[in-house]
Amino acid sequence: MEKTANFRQAGDDPTRNLSACPALVLNADYTPLSYYPLSLWPWQTAIKAVFLDRVDIVASYEREVHSPSLDMKIPSVIALRQYVRQSEFPAFTRFNLFLRDSFQCQYCGAHDHLTFDHVIPRRLGGKTAWENIVTACAPCNAKKGGRTPGQAHMHLRERPIRPTSWQLQQRGRLFPPNHLHETWLDYLYWDIELEE
Repeated sequence: MEKTANFRQAGDDPTRNLSACPALVLNADYTPLSYYPLSLWPWQTAIKAVFLDRVDIVASYEREVHSPSLDMKIPSVIALRQYVRQSEFPAFTRFNLFLRDSFQCQYCGAHDHLTFDHVIPRRLGGKTAWENIVTACAPCNAKKGGRTPGQAHMHLRERPIRPTSWQLQQRGRLFPPNHLHETWLDYLYWDIELEE
């Protein structure tokens, strides 16, 4: 299930509510810190980072903020001045598990009522680890019960693995937020087809 992103036009910026002006945060190599959730900072945090010399402004909204001594366009894309090294493996969390499995049941493909399931049940020595946990909808989880998939005559769509952070980021690119600012496009989708 791949979502389509709706890009907001920069022409709408002068009337944009300040709360709708987050900054896309890029690492020092100009790649997003995270795709899912997308690395965004509120406009206030972005401006503070500019004044602390921690980021460079790459692109701005047309919307401005004013102080007695300064008029400034709100940054829409910022890049960190110091590279943040990403850990090789992501934390083992429910969210990251669902992301690894594309937010779908690994038995039937459903996207609703998601929970997680031990492939080899704990009562049979199964561990709570990446390689033994899959996303499952509540009905499939109940149907499988305390049995293995083979015993329950259920088949896994994909074998559970411990993903790398890179693999999760690639998976996250398939689930863009509903609304993205057009100045973010060049930094989020390097592999989209270019227009003539």
